[in-house]
Amino acid sequence: MRPAVLLVTHRRDHFTVDRVAEGITRRGGAPVRLDTDDFPVRVGLDAAIDGITSDSTLVLDGIALDPARVAGVWCRRLWSPPPPPGLDEQMALACVRETRAALNVWLAGFEGRARFVNPSAAEHAAECKGRQLAAARAVGLAVPPTLVTNRPEAARAFWQAHGGAVVAKMLTPYAIGMQREAGVYTSPVSADDLEHLDGLAQCPMVFQARVDKDHELRAIVVGERVFAGRIDAGGTAGATDWRRAGPGEVAWRVGEVDGALAAKLCAVVRRLGLVYGAVDVIIRPDGTPVFLEVNPGGEWGMLEHDLGLPIGDALAAALMGGVS
Repeated sequence: MRPAVLLVTHRRDHFTVDRVAEGITRRGGAPVRLDTDDFPVRVGLDAAIDGITSDSTLVLDGIALDPARVAGVWCRRLWSPPPPPGLDEQMALACVRETRAALNVWLAGFEGRARFVNPSAAEHAAECKGRQLAAARAVGLAVPPTLVTNRPEAARAFWQAHGGAVVAKMLTPYAIGMQREAGVYTSPVSADDLEHLDGLAQCPMVFQARVDKDHELRAIVVGERVFAGRIDAGGTAGATDWRRAGPGEVAWRVGEVDGALAAKLCAVVRRLGLVYGAVDVIIRPDGTPVFLEVNPGGEWGMLEHDLGLPIGDALAAALMGGVS
């Protein structure tokens, strides 16, 4: 019987999941898609714990998957279901919270016997921007001076210390799929903005010294392999954040990553305990790379779709244990 690989995602996610599924099938595996927003209404999950072993059973369309067949788990996206209708708000939120907790217990049943991309605990820890920057510094990458704060006076002092060359951004993304991320884009901080920072008391933000750029890279690390896309948004509305560029103003090109930079990016991902990471890098006009962040679940579909980079196949190989 073919080894199964769980593809954990949501109903709106297709292109990337299909690419990974194709790679698994080519390697003799059986991809099994789990749309987490279908749980608990359309999907059955059992996590049996007897004090010695743990078994996690998935029931899709009335058919149970033998947990012993599961060789790999790709935690692409863990999506919550819509709140149950007809319940008061507190009870509905409790149901959603318990559903997410049950899903995590179920996934934990495969730990230690299936290959995870990424291990859940490591991915959760790696989402901390402070850990990311520390890991990048430890392997010799340049990082921009950074402040995370909810205090307007601290933000103003940081702005002054860097001569006003400061950008602001959020700690967490809103990615759903290959669409551009919604929410608050990375934006320059003007002198006028300094008078309107009261919102920090409700929502802390990240402030970073602005990095002069020649271009940006989205580097996808899968194990010891690196795939990179380059984007040039200078002179457009996306000069600070390429996602703000208008339709047709910017396009992905294959990016160049030399051996030294590739080794450092792989080292960052390893230090964070990850198999996969999407690393954002600025290349200065003098060619110096500056690490911005690594997203443990960052998007890569546009690089395979637009540039033909075989990222889905690399993920399939990682999930299948390198089977070619």
